Amino acid sequence: KVGQFCSRWLMRVFPFARKRVVVDKNDENMVDPQPCIWVCNHISLLDLFFVLALDKQMRGKSRRPIKILYWKGLESNLITRLLCKMCGFIPVNMADNGNGTANEYDPKSFKLMLKSTKSAIEEGFDIGILPEGQPNPTPERGLQPVYPGAFTLAKMSKRPIQMIALYGLHRMWHPDETIGMVCTHRDMAVRVYPKGRVYRSAEEFTATFEAVVGEFGAHGKDLPEEELNMWLDGSMWQTELKRRESVRLDSEDIELVPRNESCTIEARKEVS
Repeated sequence: KVGQFCSRWLMRVFPFARKRVVVDKNDENMVDPQPCIWVCNHISLLDLFFVLALDKQMRGKSRRPIKILYWKGLESNLITRLLCKMCGFIPVNMADNGNGTANEYDPKSFKLMLKSTKSAIEEGFDIGILPEGQPNPTPERGLQPVYPGAFTLAKMSKRPIQMIALYGLHRMWHPDETIGMVCTHRDMAVRVYPKGRVYRSAEEFTATFEAVVGEFGAHGKDLPEEELNMWLDGSMWQTELKRRESVRLDSEDIELVPRNESCTIEARKEVS
């Protein structure tokens, strides 16, 4: 709560952003929140401040306490370090190899992070995780590679996953250090998706996250309503699996045709 208060205070000191919070007020988790794993895209070093400052609007008055996993390199910034420490957030150490490149985790730090996360879950905290691992310098092109750690945590804790999407913050503080804090736009938005659910596989989770959160992160608006609902209830993934199976069968049929033709030719030669 201290971290949230400080973040809201900072938003008042720097009232440069026009904030839009999109939630489904009929979402049962807003009224009677259940333990879950929260996942969000990562587009700016401002993400943490805005998520904390807008948490009450995003997750409701009855929201559960949350601990967020963050890159330990953020502690190089004094304000960010104090904020993460005050909130008791969980650090994970990665190589500072630049945004947009593959994550390189410190194995020792990763084990400590898992231990701290398990402890937080046992203490009743919700867990927040950024599946991209590092800020995305080009959210308008979609997400960076999505890692399945959130699925692993959800499966381990037997909790559903609920999605959050951020838009516009990279235009206030860009991940690219050559651009940095050059504010080119004041509008930002955050979307909290309803219907947190248990995914059957890591691939199902990453595909859903890429489609739903990637769309909002790029354009500040949802997928068409029917398509969005199909992703959220899992029916779109089942459609995708059927499509893949159909493609696989078609490719097998194509492979069989030349073989059959070859057999027919050989049979004709034997007859003649």
